Amino acid sequence: MNPSATPATGTVAVAVAVAVEDIGYGRQFEGWYDRLFPRDESAAVTAARLAELHPEPASGTVEFGVGTGRIALPLARRLAAPVTGLDSSPEMLAALRAAGEAEAGVEAPEAVGAVGAVGAVDAVLADIRTYTSERTAGLVYCVCATLSMLLTPEDQRQAVARAAELLAPGGRFVVETHNKPAVLAAHEGRSRTSYFIPYPEPGTGLQTHSTLLPENDLWHCAHVWFESDGSSRVGTELSRLTTPDEVDAYARAAGLVPEGRSADWLGTPYGEQAPMFVSTYVKPVAAPVAADPAGTGGAGAPA
Repeated sequence: MNPSATPATGTVAVAVAVAVEDIGYGRQFEGWYDRLFPRDESAAVTAARLAELHPEPASGTVEFGVGTGRIALPLARRLAAPVTGLDSSPEMLAALRAAGEAEAGVEAPEAVGAVGAVGAVDAVLADIRTYTSERTAGLVYCVCATLSMLLTPEDQRQAVARAAELLAPGGRFVVETHNKPAVLAAHEGRSRTSYFIPYPEPGTGLQTHSTLLPENDLWHCAHVWFESDGSSRVGTELSRLTTPDEVDAYARAAGLVPEGRSADWLGTPYGEQAPMFVSTYVKPVAAPVAADPAGTGGAGAPA
C-alpha cells in the first residue's frame, strides 16, 4: 500500500493504494446509496453478528467494499477497535468520511484524505483483488454482495485469496452475497423480469428491471428509486451470480476451511430460496513441528 495521506485526528482516515480500478458504482449511486441501504436495524444486526464472529478484535479487522461505512462504523463501535475499509470508489469513501465525522460531531474538511482516525474506520482507496498489507487481521468480511461485483470467476477467486492472505492463523473470513438459485427462480424461466419494493417511508420505493445474461452467469439490474416528493434517481449494476458451493471452492483453493452457512445474519438455515447467503471460513492454525527427541533432525537432515 502506498498511502497518499498522513493520518491526523478524527474518525475516518483515507489512504490510497496504487492501481485502483474503479467500476463507477460510486459515481452512479452517489448521494442516494444510503437511501437504498439505510443505516437501520438490519445494519446493526449485521454489525452485531460480525462482532460475535470476530476471534479477537485487537487482532485487526478488514472490510472488502466498505462503501459509505454502513457496517464498518457500527462494527468499529462494537469492537472498540479500528476497522480498515477498502473500496475502489472515491465517492463512497467521501460519504464514509462524512458519516464518520457526523457521528463525531466535527465538520468535514474539503480534501479527501485530510482526516485521520483514532479508532473508528481507516478507509483505503484500493482494489480488493490486489490489496496487500504487512499487518494481518483476525476478521476479513465482504458483505452486501460486494463479491458479486467482480465479474469473472478468476477475479472472485483472487479476492478470496487476498482475504486469506490477510488473515492471521485462526482468523475468519465472512462472505454475504447473492444466492444464484434464488435469483434464477425469481425469473421463472424468463431472461427479464421487474419488481417493486416499497420502503418503510411513505411514498418511497425501488423499481428494479432485472436481466439475466446466462452465458457468463451475469445479472444486470436497472434501478429506479422513487422519493416521496415525486423525484426519482436511476442507477445500474452488473454482477456475477455464484452458488455457495462455488464460493466454498474459492475458499478451499485459498487454504481456508468452510465453517458455516446461513440464509441471513440471524442464522436462518440456508435454503435455495434465500435471496442472499452468509458463509464463514477459518484460516487453519499451522500444526506445530514435531520434536525430534534423538536430535538427529529426522530423515534427510544434513550431516
